[in-house]
Amino acid sequence: MAFGIVSLSVVPVRAEPSDASEMVSQLLFGETFTILQEKEKWIEIQSTHDGYQGWLCRKQWTAIDEDAFQNASSKDGICSDLVEMLRFEGNEENSLICFGSLLPDFDGKTGKGRIGDRSYVYSGAVETFSNKRENIISAAFTYLNTPYLWGGRSPFGIDCSGLTQMAYRFGGVDLPRDAKDQAELGQALSFIEESVAGDLAFFANEEGRITHVGILLDNNQILHASGKVRIDSIDQTGIYNKAENKHTHELRVIKRIL
Repeated sequence: MAFGIVSLSVVPVRAEPSDASEMVSQLLFGETFTILQEKEKWIEIQSTHDGYQGWLCRKQWTAIDEDAFQNASSKDGICSDLVEMLRFEGNEENSLICFGSLLPDFDGKTGKGRIGDRSYVYSGAVETFSNKRENIISAAFTYLNTPYLWGGRSPFGIDCSGLTQMAYRFGGVDLPRDAKDQAELGQALSFIEESVAGDLAFFANEEGRITHVGILLDNNQILHASGKVRIDSIDQTGIYNKAENKHTHELRVIKRIL
């Protein structure tokens, strides 16, 4: 089995091995994966943190051995600056990384880490993987006003399940990539009044399929990605958009994950 890691800021994961194919997700700096197959300029991968599969361009990743893969997958820290510069030692190359990126094999005392056979230095803010609900809320608010981007997982473009997945990363929880799979986790609540800030609300389309998710806040509000990451009101019917003067998403279930 072959392994890889992302050593660029944000790279697209595509549905098919083509530059013109739909972007179904993104991988951020420090995220690892296993290689399922290779095809011309593409590799099919399965990401470590959520098991998601898709295609990466050959030029946008770094090969690592199994030992480096295990070390990089140990989750030593998360970048908690919106954008920060990271420096590779030896050739003095720099790389921008963004909020939510992983810091593989990172020593918080020296600020040094490794990606494969390359050492890097990072002096920005670091968050650890602590199971704290307040970390989820704080991280979610960092994405406020981020433009909606199908498949996005960064502060420069994110979709609804990417938002919940990345916010929960800061709470020490690895969520699946898609809303329908996230909805399979946790304890279902009967009423909004039972919820607390950080619980997840899931919404269905006319066919009853889960198509949207958001993070519940206090005072019957919800933070979610719809056009942009925004805050709206929520009731037992669903999300109410005040600007549009209507409910925009039909509530299906509320889940407590943490």
